Amino acid sequence: MMEFIFANWPLLVGLAAAGLTAGVAAGLFGIGGGVVIVPVLYFMFNALGFEETAMHVAVATSLATIIVTSARSVMAHHKRGAVDWGVVRGWMPWIMLGAISGMVLARYIPGQGLTVLFGGMAFILSAQLYFGRPTWKLADDLPRGAGRVGLGGFIGVLSALMGIGGGTFGVSLMTVCGRTIHQAVATAAGFGITIGAPAAISAIFTGWGREGLPPGSLGFVNVPAFALISVFTVTMAPVGAALAHKLNAALLRKLFGIVLAVVGARMLYGGLTA
Repeated sequence: MMEFIFANWPLLVGLAAAGLTAGVAAGLFGIGGGVVIVPVLYFMFNALGFEETAMHVAVATSLATIIVTSARSVMAHHKRGAVDWGVVRGWMPWIMLGAISGMVLARYIPGQGLTVLFGGMAFILSAQLYFGRPTWKLADDLPRGAGRVGLGGFIGVLSALMGIGGGTFGVSLMTVCGRTIHQAVATAAGFGITIGAPAAISAIFTGWGREGLPPGSLGFVNVPAFALISVFTVTMAPVGAALAHKLNAALLRKLFGIVLAVVGARMLYGGLTA
């Protein structure tokens, strides 16, 4: 065990740093930490020689960690009375169905395609958050009926394909539908469990028996990476949540946009030049 630690200390330090950063991001932005975890795991598994499955494992492992991170984050926001549980309950079934469908679909998409999708969607959302104005609205409240079913499923599918917790899309949707950025961040944190649990379970089954997986993987979920990252994300999520309630709304939107733009650019470059 000690030999393994000494031989792989750069890898372990990298995973710990990713967990710390992802935990703060989860609480601060309501994004479940996936925008940090997916790129780190993707480049790490590529460097270790698992190019063919690197993106699939990164996405699935990120979704597994999001279960723990989102639970910790949403509880921290709940203590401050910022979570709209009616929204979480109303959107949960459709997001969950979308997440399962997205994870099944991911099995048939090449890793390069998933990488480009991640980068492209991150860029689009970052532009909306950074350049958009708080006064911009598409509606006075969140959609109901068929609109909720369609958008909920869409959020679930894309979040599962990208390995993120739903907050990335949920925050944008709620802010253009009349919700404050603080309530949007807090409520969207609750989407992570709805997406992460069914998607991670689906990833275990769809990746079972796949050749070229990193050691310690259950299907597409890498257990060592999940365990190490989860420890740090759970620790740091409340810190991010506390920061979210101290920052002003305009600054929070811009920080969220910058994070997504940087990650999106790096992933697009990696996917298009693969």
